Amino acid sequence: MKYNKYTINFLATLILFSSVTAFAHSDTASLQGGFFSGFMHPISGLDHVVAMIAVGLWGAFLGNPAIWILPITFPLVMAFGGALGVVGLPIPFIELGIALSDVVLGIVVLLAFRPPMWVAAVIVGFFAIFHGYAHGVELPSAANPLIYSIGFVIATGLLHLGGIALGELKHLSSGVIIVRAGGAVISLIGLGFLTHLISV
Repeated sequence: MKYNKYTINFLATLILFSSVTAFAHSDTASLQGGFFSGFMHPISGLDHVVAMIAVGLWGAFLGNPAIWILPITFPLVMAFGGALGVVGLPIPFIELGIALSDVVLGIVVLLAFRPPMWVAAVIVGFFAIFHGYAHGVELPSAANPLIYSIGFVIATGLLHLGGIALGELKHLSSGVIIVRAGGAVISLIGLGFLTHLISV
């Protein structure tokens, strides 16, 4: 049986997330605040995970140059939001902003929204501030900031790549429907957070 590159990308994504889940059950007590703690932080909350996957999914759906601009914009702006959280600058409605990011990013994929590149980057960057701030506030006091951040960025990048790999299904027969359905699922998850039907 022959597999094309899109099927392989999809299978690789499934393996990645199954591996991460298994790794999450390891003893992390001695690694608190280090690389592992930073790596696990972005993938420890469904609200963050679906938003980061949605960014990659939307980028892949839009194609070049969005496929790389959006997954770069998100972590860069998220780092800025994280810095705001670390210094304690008050920003209201953080949890609301995170939940709305899931809803909105899911909807733009569902509706196959194709705005100008700068508009897409602004939407992604706006929501990245909320995600970054939440992570910055939660930064462990014992963390080595550099090592923790490296783990954090790698995990974020992998989530974006996972979304991109899923987005590449658009090239398959009925793939666009699958991708847009993924956006619907993400949006529904965000709606669950907004209505508190799903707990963070």
